[in-house]
Amino acid sequence: MLPQHLKQIRVLMLNDKENLERTLFRLEQAFELQFRLGPSLQGRSVMVHTNYPLEGHKFDRNNFRALAWNYPTGREDDSDKYCSLELQTAGSYQYYFGHADVKRSGGGYIVVDPVLRVGADNHVLPLDCITIQTYLSKCLGHLDDWPDRLRVAKESGYNMIHFTPLQTLGESRSCYSLADQLTFNPEFSPEGRSYSWEDVGALVEKLRTEWNMLCITDVVYNHTAANSVWIKEHPECGYNLVNSPHLRPAWVLDRAVWHLTTRVAEGRYKDKGLPAEITTESHLNAIRSVLWQDVYPQIRLWEFYQVNLDHAVEQFRILLQNGTKPDHGKTEGKKGLKITQDPYYRRFGNTVDMDSALETFVPHSSSPQHIEDCCGWLKQKLNELNEEQHQIIHQHQEQAANCIVGNVLYERLANHGPKLGPVSMKNPLVTRYFTFPYQDMTLEQELQLLDQPDKTSHFLAHNGWVMGDDPLRNFAEPGSNVYLRRELICWGDSVKLRYGKGPEDCPYLWAHMQKYTEITAQYFHGVRLDNCHSTPLHVAEFMLDVAKRVCPNLYVVAELFTGSEELDNVFVTKLGITSLIREAMSAGDSHEEGRLVYRYGGEPVGAFVQPSLRPLMPSIAHAMFLDVTHDNECPIQLRSALDSLPSSAIVSMACCATGSTRGYDELVPHQISVVKEERFYPKWNPSAAPTSTGEVGFQSGIIAGKRALNKLHRELAAQGFMQVYVDQVDADIVAVTRHCPSTHQSVVTVSRTAFWNPKTHEYDANVPPMFIPGKIEEVVLEARTVEREAGSYQKDDGYINGMPEYTVEIKEHIPLEESTVVKRAGVTSKGRSEFVQEIVFQKLTPGSVIAFRVSLDPKAQKAVGMLRYYLSQFSPKYRRGSVADENPPDALQKPLAQLMIKLTLADMNVLLFRCDAEEQEDGGGCYNIPDWESLKYAGLQGLISVLADIRPNNDLGHPLCANLRQGDWLIDFVSNRLIHREGPLAQVGQWMAAMFNLLKHIPRYLIPCYFDAILVSTYTTALDATYKLMSSFIQNGSSFVRHLALCSVQMCGVGRFPALSPLSAKLDGVPYRIGPITGQKEQCCPSLSAGLPHFAAGIFRCWGRDTFIALRGVMIIPGRHIEARNIILAFGGTLRHGLIPNLLGEGRCARFNCRDAVWWWLQCIQDYTVHVPQGHEILLCPVTRMYPTDDCEPCRPGEVEQPLYDVIQEALQRHLEGISFRERNAGPKIDMKMRDEGFNVVAKVDHSTGFVTGGNRFNCGTWMDKMGESERARNKGMPATPRDGAAVEIVGLSKSAVRWVVELHAKGLFPYDGAKVATNGDTGFISYSQWNQQIQQSFEAAFWVSGDPDDPNEKHPDLVHKKGIYKDSYGASSPWCDYQLRPNFPIAMVVAPELFSVDKAWKALDVAEKKLLGPLGMKTLDPDDMVYCGVYDNALDNDNYNLAKGFNYHQGPEWLWPVGYFLRAKLYFARKLGEETYTKTVTLVKNVLSRHFTHLERSPWKGLPELTNENGQYCSFSCETQAWSVGTMLEVLYDL
Repeated sequence: MLPQHLKQIRVLMLNDKENLERTLFRLEQAFELQFRLGPSLQGRSVMVHTNYPLEGHKFDRNNFRALAWNYPTGREDDSDKYCSLELQTAGSYQYYFGHADVKRSGGGYIVVDPVLRVGADNHVLPLDCITIQTYLSKCLGHLDDWPDRLRVAKESGYNMIHFTPLQTLGESRSCYSLADQLTFNPEFSPEGRSYSWEDVGALVEKLRTEWNMLCITDVVYNHTAANSVWIKEHPECGYNLVNSPHLRPAWVLDRAVWHLTTRVAEGRYKDKGLPAEITTESHLNAIRSVLWQDVYPQIRLWEFYQVNLDHAVEQFRILLQNGTKPDHGKTEGKKGLKITQDPYYRRFGNTVDMDSALETFVPHSSSPQHIEDCCGWLKQKLNELNEEQHQIIHQHQEQAANCIVGNVLYERLANHGPKLGPVSMKNPLVTRYFTFPYQDMTLEQELQLLDQPDKTSHFLAHNGWVMGDDPLRNFAEPGSNVYLRRELICWGDSVKLRYGKGPEDCPYLWAHMQKYTEITAQYFHGVRLDNCHSTPLHVAEFMLDVAKRVCPNLYVVAELFTGSEELDNVFVTKLGITSLIREAMSAGDSHEEGRLVYRYGGEPVGAFVQPSLRPLMPSIAHAMFLDVTHDNECPIQLRSALDSLPSSAIVSMACCATGSTRGYDELVPHQISVVKEERFYPKWNPSAAPTSTGEVGFQSGIIAGKRALNKLHRELAAQGFMQVYVDQVDADIVAVTRHCPSTHQSVVTVSRTAFWNPKTHEYDANVPPMFIPGKIEEVVLEARTVEREAGSYQKDDGYINGMPEYTVEIKEHIPLEESTVVKRAGVTSKGRSEFVQEIVFQKLTPGSVIAFRVSLDPKAQKAVGMLRYYLSQFSPKYRRGSVADENPPDALQKPLAQLMIKLTLADMNVLLFRCDAEEQEDGGGCYNIPDWESLKYAGLQGLISVLADIRPNNDLGHPLCANLRQGDWLIDFVSNRLIHREGPLAQVGQWMAAMFNLLKHIPRYLIPCYFDAILVSTYTTALDATYKLMSSFIQNGSSFVRHLALCSVQMCGVGRFPALSPLSAKLDGVPYRIGPITGQKEQCCPSLSAGLPHFAAGIFRCWGRDTFIALRGVMIIPGRHIEARNIILAFGGTLRHGLIPNLLGEGRCARFNCRDAVWWWLQCIQDYTVHVPQGHEILLCPVTRMYPTDDCEPCRPGEVEQPLYDVIQEALQRHLEGISFRERNAGPKIDMKMRDEGFNVVAKVDHSTGFVTGGNRFNCGTWMDKMGESERARNKGMPATPRDGAAVEIVGLSKSAVRWVVELHAKGLFPYDGAKVATNGDTGFISYSQWNQQIQQSFEAAFWVSGDPDDPNEKHPDLVHKKGIYKDSYGASSPWCDYQLRPNFPIAMVVAPELFSVDKAWKALDVAEKKLLGPLGMKTLDPDDMVYCGVYDNALDNDNYNLAKGFNYHQGPEWLWPVGYFLRAKLYFARKLGEETYTKTVTLVKNVLSRHFTHLERSPWKGLPELTNENGQYCSFSCETQAWSVGTMLEVLYDL
């Protein structure tokens, strides 16, 4: 097992209804694949199935097993759970997943690459090291001679040989037309010997162990030779006229065209303008005329598709006379005549569905005349239908004529065609589509055979290919008219095999081909799937499964001609193809050839270091990039002999498998035909003479150059030169760089192509100079194709010989000074340690190649080595290429982790976060990336969010990367803002500055990658240290929990000005600093921002209500107890009128205009006492009062102090007495929008119900606090949601607080059991237990909306809009407001569940879920309400009272924080309703939260927004990250 940090883990996110069957995912053995749930599946009971076998079990494609889920952090949410596969076996494997009733909701394939081994020591041959050479087996001679002929491949530097099939060939002698798939071709055995597969196997193994070479061969599943003995004995294995009667019309046409051939060959059409020697356009037109005048009328193909009129009408007549009625069960009463195609395809064999005829043609009566009329209508209709068929066949015949003429044109007239000469029996007009194993006879006699199945079963369809056809469709099956329309480009020597749907359809064929496959896999290391795109997929799947059982690490290659990468993927994924053959010859110019190199492998130079655990990204198929394939035209004919070497060099620089075909390197100037070639390959002789035809050596063709290039290709792949850069220097020159990302060595190969013959094409004599960054260590090779005196090419009769007139001049591993191709012109400096060498070409003639080995400048090499040394403290992947620092600077002497543990969470806020407004307070700001945008944070998260999008795709063109390459501004910004702080933060800044100092000395193109590495290392170290400062719930929590906890760091910080009012000097745990403005010692407690970026700094940072709604989730649950205590006590110090301020304004600018903040504050103190060990001690903590009386000026810190329990008592007592005051400085000075009446604040207890009530219609004292601002719409000074009276959540919060103090008093922790209250001049005592009971008794009667018109508790039945809910308020000045459905009652359910009866609570939650729950937030108003509007636009000013200036802030937009309370309420009451309900609710909760997790992960702010517009749409006016949104979600996870 690999250590966890080195193990490669890929994560595949599963999304509901996502089918990835056409997406290619490639993995290597020893990788772990993890399946994780995307947001659409979280919370559901998902099962993942795969056919990847258990260890020790055999692979069965149809045997799927369920994977078990791993829960790394317990089960509180689904963000981290995964199931995994340890990939140990090569092959293609399927997975699918489903949930509940949906068995398959998505799925796909993964392909695991084989591991290939060579040599006596069985060392690994990486796929990118492969260099393959193809041999036409029939040209190898006797098996004894093979080593001498194959040695050419070994000496030319290849490490894999591809043999065309070694089986007995058919009579056409084509390499791919096999007479017997099971026998080793006897012609490989000399007289007196009989070699077998075992002998071949022994040679293959010798090549593997002694020559370090692997061998693969073709498998041909699609067809067999027409003269195969077994197909005659088993004609059911092909498509014949018995098992495929739909081919009968095509066979008739095929025979007619064959007879036309015989007549043309005999000259019988000469007088019609069609001689045997076809040479002109007019001869082609004559073929058309003959087809239309003689052939088509004679064979009447349309009759196979028509109805026998008289017979059908007579049958109908008899039915009518017998009074037969249609079977409505079949026709369903629908009119319309149905014709059935005759399954046997006989002439006039089609039949009429008589039920449809009886339904459609109904006589007026049963009289003979009416019956005759009816028969006439039918006859007329059938005539029309027969005519339609005639027209369809006419179109098929037109296409057939076009295809026949097109074929003749190519084979006899075209310059690039074979020019077959006169029409004869040997070279017919067109290739026959069917075998005809009988004596010659006339066409009429042949047509009579159609009724003799014993004969027609031997008329077998030939195979071929169809231009532009759908490769997933079998063109010989019913439904295809390819044979009738003559669209098949036919191989007349091969019979297409008919497998059916499975082995049961054709047992002999499947068994025969299975044995063939087993033989191949037993003796070879890999297979090439011949004609892969038209091999039925299920056949290839079955056979390859058989092969892999024999050879588990089978290397599978194929060439696909689907024309689409997506279709290629269907074959690659289902068959587990390792490499797809790609060809440089497909490039029309050198520019395209270079693009193919870039396309088929490697990553860009300077690519980012990817983490070992990362998402599984789709890839393209691994390429086997060949300079030319064995069945394509010769490059020398299409380009020039001089191009062979440079094009080979371009190919060999590709970061994938490469190769060629035998003959290319020897400059054979023609295609070596797989059908006609019968000569032998020359043998190897290192000192073969240039003129020798039977032997080749280093002097032959470009062999010496190819040997050097193949060696270079192998070394680059083996040594990790996986980065690729392609530079088109000019029209003919391509420079390819391969770069090693750990040592930063490069090899640059410059090739001057010769697509046109220099003798006839003028090449530019001026070759532009090249600028090579770094230090040129050596010239690895320089090679030129040159002419020599060795006579000119003469085709040899016995051997496949090449052009003797060319050879290669080559030098290897020489200093630059000894080069004859280039010379150094000068060195220029591009930066601190970046030098560029200018290279001038002296002799880069067309056909030349030069390769340089380049390293970084020594200074830069040292800097990068030391960078890697310091980075290796974070990951061992940096060890390769690292160099220890002999004199480490002070800042780098300690590991970063040691510096990080000194940081507080407030320090982490500076290191990781701080938005623009927070930084501006300190005189800074966030970094602006030119041509892009500003970072969201000045801290590391700002950059990490951007880099997380850039890194996986290596988007080096991103403006951030450009900025890093252009200068050090961003690098300095990151470290300088930390160095300017004192203490441990400055030390982290100095560590980064020292690392950046090394970074500045490496080439600019490497800076983005190493900057990212430094940043990621710093960031992850900071996160580790951050979580260690938090509670065990966070430390052991899921990714989602930890992401949310990080928002605690994001929201909680210390600004330039103290945001909180002062705390008592008697308290421990209060941080101090020297004030940046006063220079005096001052408290610097972290304060909580309400949200970023709008509430980040200054007096608008801290809000009482927001702070205490968020505090439990953002501070207490993450374990920030001291900081939470300090915030509670600081706000307690500002209590005035019995209220906590809404806007804190450092206490001095506080506004006491909200009725709910004090109750949220009391709820937090209660939460503190419950969650924090010894938390009740907070009640004794001294509170330094700023306003000990309502009317005093702010007191000095410490002047008036009292324990917290006294402050709590004051708040409760003031409410019982009744609070009524007018805000200080009331008027536009403190609020530009408020009307005068709005400044009057009232809050009191209604002694008849116990409910806290208050407010008026001109102010808004709860969280729904939008005040109208538009003069134009006349809503200025009018609250959109006054929520006066008793707001439901305040009633719940007050109930919770009163119940709590009763409990505290009982335990002796709170000295008061009630309060003295003066009413009407009398002083009375109200006990808290009495108050508690009163709320309990009054609540449901007052708030439950039953919808029953006779409900005695219902004062306004006419205002009920939704029943089965709880009112939003009680006693509002506008009574209908009480009845609005809003998301506030779940808050009361969470804090005071005892107020609710379970069944009613559940009903109300159900209504809220259906009506209010959105993707991320809760609608703030029932969408059925007349003033609902879900889109918030604060900038809009129009005449609409309900919308202008964002008046609908709380009238529809979906706020996130109420979701937390809704989900917690659901969980609480679900537990009361039993296991099944609870399980379903957990599913809902997980599903809802998964969307928050997704948002959190994707948001560059790394937070949850304040609100969204309707249905989760983005709202630009919302805070991007809001404290209470985060806090309430963390509370849900805590409850789970």
